[in-house]
Amino acid sequence: MRFRRSLTDSEENTEINMSPLIDMVFILLIFFIVTTTFVEESGVEVDKPSAATATRLDKNSIIFAVTASGQVVYGGKEVGVGGVRPVVSRLCEKEPLPVIIQTDKAAPAGILVRVIDEAKLGKAKNVSLASEQGS
Repeated sequence: MRFRRSLTDSEENTEINMSPLIDMVFILLIFFIVTTTFVEESGVEVDKPSAATATRLDKNSIIFAVTASGQVVYGGKEVGVGGVRPVVSRLCEKEPLPVIIQTDKAAPAGILVRVIDEAKLGKAKNVSLASEQGS
């Protein structure tokens, strides 16, 4: 009976230290939050025409929408034709950015031309029209 060992007396409970793992998860979470880029939408659903020569543009651009009723929308708010130039001028102060105009198929052509002119007068890098990829 002398050689018998008691398991509870000589062995200690071992635990895994979770603090470094939790710290690493928080650091990764902060890293992914800081490096995420957000795409700014125009805020209005438009029925864009299709084009066979459609190409992708930079994600860092100014997006306007022209609805079928002739409203000009930026960031979900109606700015009108007169609000295009101030928005473009303000956003292009540091560096010229491209302007993308999402136009509904039934939008008046005169409004579209005026929006393009206002964007160019606001010192836009270039002005493009958004369309659906043609097949």
